[in-house]
Amino acid sequence: MVSTNSTTTQRPNIVFILTDDLGWGDLSIDGQTNYQTPHLDQLAKEGIRFSQAYSASPVCTPTRVSFFTGRYPGRIPLGNQEPLASVQQIGNTVGLPPEHPTIASLLKANGYETALVGKWHCGYLPKYSPLKSGFDEFFGNFSGAIDYFRHVDTSGQPDLWEAEVPVEEIGYVTDLFSQRAIDFLKKPHNSPFYLSLHYTAPHWPWEGPNDIELSQALIGKDNLQNWVDTGTAESYAAVMESLDNGIGRVLQALNDAGIADNTIVIFASDNGGEKYSNFGAFQGKKGNLYEGGIRVPTFIRWPGVIEPNQINEQVIITHDITATILAITGTNPDANYPLDGENLLPIIKGEAPVSPRTLFWRHKGNNRPGLPPRVRQGAVRSGNWKYLQVGENEYLFDLANDAKEEINLQVEHREVFEELRSKYQTWDSELNPYSA
Repeated sequence: MVSTNSTTTQRPNIVFILTDDLGWGDLSIDGQTNYQTPHLDQLAKEGIRFSQAYSASPVCTPTRVSFFTGRYPGRIPLGNQEPLASVQQIGNTVGLPPEHPTIASLLKANGYETALVGKWHCGYLPKYSPLKSGFDEFFGNFSGAIDYFRHVDTSGQPDLWEAEVPVEEIGYVTDLFSQRAIDFLKKPHNSPFYLSLHYTAPHWPWEGPNDIELSQALIGKDNLQNWVDTGTAESYAAVMESLDNGIGRVLQALNDAGIADNTIVIFASDNGGEKYSNFGAFQGKKGNLYEGGIRVPTFIRWPGVIEPNQINEQVIITHDITATILAITGTNPDANYPLDGENLLPIIKGEAPVSPRTLFWRHKGNNRPGLPPRVRQGAVRSGNWKYLQVGENEYLFDLANDAKEEINLQVEHREVFEELRSKYQTWDSELNPYSA
């Protein structure tokens, strides 16, 4: 372990970068060859990369609930929105309850400045917002996706906000979010800070910085299906290159402000990738519980504390990041809302060995016009065993020898299969039930 220097004995700043629909192999360091991501590759090399990292859900809203609360998504009704529909469809009938403690409210109570730049997707005004859940500042979008140039949601309605006030800005939204994060980092800080930078990239509509014509072609035709159909592999590459460049500028801003050495940078994705993603050895994608839908790139940089160039095989999940941030900052969770996440600090400091985990997922999905019907899914990973239920079908996979999940071993290992199925049923019964 690297010895902790004088700067890191101060309470560290936190920058949490969350991408949207980034596939397991969508960074060049993880095998992508259609484009390069040099800034993210370098960030990954400067700390610890987790080779078995998972999102808490195969879609965006539940994973964000998991991160904000440090708990499995289904512990609150919002976590059953897979994902949360547009404000035109659902209004403010469900969201992240302002009274529920969040990573932002807990850190704020512990003396941290808190800011969210980018996608919220956890409830709509006037009842829900980042400012009602612990963030001092917010600049971004409330809904699940916005057009990169026109900044409208899938209904064509404007969705760019400063605090709780709609604003109009000219520019490519990835660049706007990067610049706002840079502005936050460069301003004077009298306290340690926590910045959540939640990009909408590389979520559809796949519009690169030079693809304004793709955006204009959607005018009067804004809906989910048309947005999913917008873009090409080339425009996806441009979206990713812009994302990488923006994160590179944010990292440079930390250096320019002289605070990089006392700032922990954490990078993750909210779920697996979409049709233009690279899934490596995995099958499945966003919206299902095969590995491709929930395996995500995740890495942490903490200069002077975390050894660089580490690849760690510890199995982790989104809410572990929450528990780890709270532990690092000396912030106590709320005893009335016990965390499901585990503190990874002993792992990332090299003080504890890799150990088996038992993790759970479930996914009902929302049927939407024009898309294939979704079926109820559930999964457990325990050690290298994975139980998977997809509708009426059930499977048992040995991930150590079958990463692509092609060989169903439920007959050969009936005892393991029954044990994991029982564990899943018990866990599922403890959560908020899905509505009919």
